Amino acid sequence: METSKLRNKFVFFIIFAGIITLLLVIFEFVEPPLKDYVSTLFGTTGGQMGVTAAILLDQVFRILKIVLWMSLIVSIIRFINQLIFSHALGSNSYEISSLLRNVFSIILYIVSFFVIFNSQYPGVDLAALFTTSTILGVIIGLALQDTLGNLFSGLAIQADQPFQIGDVIRIAAQGEGVVENVSWRGVQIRTFQNKLVVISNSVLGKEVVEVAPRDNLNARIVFFNTLYANSPAKTIQIVREVVRQVENVSQKIRPVVRVRNLGDNGLDYEVKYWLDDYSKYNDTDALIRQRIWYACQRENIEFAYPTRTLHIETKPQEGVFVETSNDIFERLSSVPIFAPLSDEETQKLAEAALARVFAPGEAIVRQGQKGKSMFVIHRGTVDVQIKEAGATKSLRKLREGDFFGEMGLLTGEPRTATVLAEEETEVLEINNLCLKPIFEENPELVAALSQIVEERRMGFEKLETETEERKIKNKASVFNSIKKFFGLND
Repeated sequence: METSKLRNKFVFFIIFAGIITLLLVIFEFVEPPLKDYVSTLFGTTGGQMGVTAAILLDQVFRILKIVLWMSLIVSIIRFINQLIFSHALGSNSYEISSLLRNVFSIILYIVSFFVIFNSQYPGVDLAALFTTSTILGVIIGLALQDTLGNLFSGLAIQADQPFQIGDVIRIAAQGEGVVENVSWRGVQIRTFQNKLVVISNSVLGKEVVEVAPRDNLNARIVFFNTLYANSPAKTIQIVREVVRQVENVSQKIRPVVRVRNLGDNGLDYEVKYWLDDYSKYNDTDALIRQRIWYACQRENIEFAYPTRTLHIETKPQEGVFVETSNDIFERLSSVPIFAPLSDEETQKLAEAALARVFAPGEAIVRQGQKGKSMFVIHRGTVDVQIKEAGATKSLRKLREGDFFGEMGLLTGEPRTATVLAEEETEVLEINNLCLKPIFEENPELVAALSQIVEERRMGFEKLETETEERKIKNKASVFNSIKKFFGLND
C-alpha cells in the first residue's frame, strides 16, 4: 500500500513538473516575438505608449516566471520531503518530527525565492531592502514575537529530545497525558480523560516536565497498611506474589513490598512495581489494590484503622462472605468424596476448613505447584485450564458443590491444572492436617476414599476400556500413596 501511494505521488509530481516546465519553455519562445508585436502595435499610434506597453508586458512575464518557478520548487521540495521523511525514514519514526520538516522546507523556500527573484530582477538587492527597513523590521519582530519564541523553543526541544511521541509526560501546571504530536508551534498531549491539551513550546520550555518513556520500564508505588498484630514477613510474601500475577505488571523485575513506616495506627507498606505499558497505570493501580484486599481477606490480615476511632466489635464489611460452621458442614456433607465420613467426622472437617475468597481472574491453584490441600466451591464458578505445547486449554467449568485438588490433599502430588476464578468465588480449603487425625482414628476410611478418588480420576481420563486387573492395581497405588503421605502404619 505504501509503495502504491508513493508511485501515485511520483506520477502526479512528474505530470505537474512537466506542465510547469513546458510553460516556462513556451514563455521563452513566445516572450520575444510578443514583445516585438506589442511594441510595433503601439508604436504606430504613439512612441511613448509603445514603450510603456512593452515594459508592462515584460513585468507580467517576469512575475509569471517567478510564480511558475516557485510552484516548481514547492512541488520538488514537497516530493523530496515526503520521500525522505515519510518513506525512507519510516512513517513511525519518532526521531524525525514535523518540526524539522517545516524548518527544512521554509529554509529552502526562502533561498529559492531569493535566487529566482534575483534572476528576474538582478538590479534589486532584497537583502539590502530588508536590512535597511528598520521600521518594517521592528513591526515584524513585534508581530512575530510569540511565533518566533515558539519556533526557537521548538528547535531547542527537538535538539534535546527530552520526550518522544507515545511517552507519558506530566507538567505541573498543565496536566498529564500521552504525547501525540510535536510541531513548530507546540506539543499536543492526550490526557487520561481523553481531552487534547496543546501547550506552546515557549511555555513548555519554562516548565518542569516529568517524562515516562514508552520503551522504558517505569515504576509505580501503591500504599496500604495493616495492624501491628499481623506478621510483616507473611504480609510481604503474600502481597508480592499477588502483585506479580496482575496484568500489565512487568515480569522482568520482581515487585518490591516493604515496610514504609511504623505508623500511629499500624504498619505502613509500599508496593513498588514496574509496568509494561505506563499509560495504563491508573487501571493497574486499581487492580493491585483490589487484589491486595482479597489476599488480606483470605489470610486474615486486617487493615489498620485510625486510633481515634473506637471499635466496640468487629463487623464484617458489606459484601464480605461470612460462613457459619453449620453452612460449611452442609456443604461438605454433599461432597461425594466425603461420603464415607460420619457426621461427627464431617463436623470436625468443617470446623478445620478455611473459607477463602478469590477475585475474578485470580488463580486459586497453578499447574505444577505443590499442594497439600483440596478445595470445595462454596459460591461462584471456576475454570480448569492446562498448558499444552505452550498454549492454554480450558478443560471444564466447576460450580457450587464441585471440588478439585483432592490428589494434592491425599497424596501430595503437584497440581495437574491451573484453576482460575471466573467471578468472585468463595472456596473451602481443607488441608492434610485437618484430615490426618480422622484417618488415625478411622483407618478404614483410607480404602474408601482411595476407591472414590480412583473412580473420579478414571472418569476424567475416560478409561472405560481399562481391564479389571489394571483398576485394582491403580486403586492399590492410590491407597499406598495416601498411607505414605499421611504416615499411616499398616
